[in-house]
Amino acid sequence: MKVIAHIETDFNTKFGVPRQSGVVPELVSRIIFEPEYRVHDAVRGLEGFSYIWLLWCFSQSIREDWSPTVRPPRLGGNTRMGVFATRSPFRPNPIGLSSVKLIKIDFDSPDGPVLYVAGADLMNGTPIYDIKPYLPFTDSHPEAKAGFTQGMVNELLEVHITEELQALVPEEKREALRQVLAADPRPHYQQDSTRIYGMEFSGLEIKFTVDLNDLWVKSISKI
Repeated sequence: MKVIAHIETDFNTKFGVPRQSGVVPELVSRIIFEPEYRVHDAVRGLEGFSYIWLLWCFSQSIREDWSPTVRPPRLGGNTRMGVFATRSPFRPNPIGLSSVKLIKIDFDSPDGPVLYVAGADLMNGTPIYDIKPYLPFTDSHPEAKAGFTQGMVNELLEVHITEELQALVPEEKREALRQVLAADPRPHYQQDSTRIYGMEFSGLEIKFTVDLNDLWVKSISKI
């Protein structure tokens, strides 16, 4: 397996990364090909697709051994499910799969062609193994069963942030940050309303608390 590219995102740590692709559509990332694959012909025709599949490496979760069962956070972190019935990063082969929106292809960049995508759920610097077009007539199955996640709804938090703190965030990043926080970056099993959480986002450290359905941003500072 050869790494063909790396992705540039706003997340240098795992905490805060959306749990699935598409959860935060305002997140914009760049895919930079390795020099060997910076060939315009290699992406010829890709601009005709709205979405693409990314096959990538769970580079921060590589282990020598593996377990046949894992504890999905959605089930509280205590119930075990078969690893192949989950999207856990702890797998026999650390391969991830994400569907992202293709915004544009920059052919004029010195590192071009560079892909701009929205809705990625990857850490900054994640290695990418392959890119494939998303085909709606075969890849979309609205009637599909959702297993143990059936009926689970991502309830959004109400985000409270003062204008003074919001002004510390680049304007083009504000809505993405709000959506990341609204999706509740905490592990599902952490419900301590007194705990102050810290999250890195686009070179900033965001500290916040959560009380029931309300998230309160306490501070924002440059890292």
